[in-house]
Amino acid sequence: MKDIASIHTPVLLDKCVGLVCGGLPGTGSPVIVDCTLGLAGHASAFLQANTGAQLIGIDRDRQALDLASRRMESLGLASRFTPVHAAFDEVSDVLGQLGVSHIDAAFLDLGLSSLQIDEDTRGFSYSHDAPLDMRMDISQTLTAKDILARYPQDALARIFRDYGQERYSSLIAARIVQYRGKNGDIITTGQLSRLIDDSIPRAHRAAGNPAKRVFQALRIEVNGELDKLARTLPQLAMHLNRGGRIVVESYHSLEDKAVKSFMAQGLHADVPDRLPVVPDSAQPFFKDLTHGAAKADADEIQRNPRSSSVRLRAVELIRELPGRWKKRWGKGSLSNQT
Repeated sequence: MKDIASIHTPVLLDKCVGLVCGGLPGTGSPVIVDCTLGLAGHASAFLQANTGAQLIGIDRDRQALDLASRRMESLGLASRFTPVHAAFDEVSDVLGQLGVSHIDAAFLDLGLSSLQIDEDTRGFSYSHDAPLDMRMDISQTLTAKDILARYPQDALARIFRDYGQERYSSLIAARIVQYRGKNGDIITTGQLSRLIDDSIPRAHRAAGNPAKRVFQALRIEVNGELDKLARTLPQLAMHLNRGGRIVVESYHSLEDKAVKSFMAQGLHADVPDRLPVVPDSAQPFFKDLTHGAAKADADEIQRNPRSSSVRLRAVELIRELPGRWKKRWGKGSLSNQT
């Protein structure tokens, strides 16, 4: 295994450190939750920037947790670090088990780590042949192979269209069903890549590898990423101290849309339009720290091409969460917005 720090380059590291640590209280032991710990590139920088902070690192990938723990030990940060094997939508349960009721900052980096992309056996990448797995948590049973083998044609088309924004979703889904009927299951990334390549008309191809969108869609479906994000954001808001911050890096338009929608709820007065007086209880409870989405500049993209699609958003809780929002978000789901 090569040096852990060389495996993954954190995206927008300085900006994330400034946003996460800039709002931490100057006394006591502020609590940071990194909901997507990965190899602790961001997390270790947070602890180095604030020498009194405690960090709870959550990840579904046991291999990443083990490597992150080794990194923290090597940096002398282990005493302020608590690793937890869980999905990030279990954050309320995690905090409850640790006896933590409130936190001062929460961070999510929704992109795949280089460890997952580059690991030949995980099946996340179309750049080399591997089993069609794509599980972030290998203890779960559903894999990309299972989806391609079991889902009906209309369900496959919906996934490719909604999660991958694939123009030829219906055609690719039809070809997959036709292939498995004649040849059996698609079991490797190479097989799937070739099938996609054969399905998309060459005269109408977008730039890049034609398999990119389908692989992205399968990964989101396998790991339930959008549903988990929808359940996680309200939970984080419910646990924030006043002055606490939520900082999120997204790499997919659907992820960013969900984050933007969630944050917008607290950035505007919760009253009907044209109401002449806004009561205190309906005033905004979030402050926009990024003023929209921050992006990587040309220099960072050149150093780290995986940063090209990042969208960074952050808010600060500026007053206690109103009771009706606590009730609305009590089940930790963005579906409770109506």
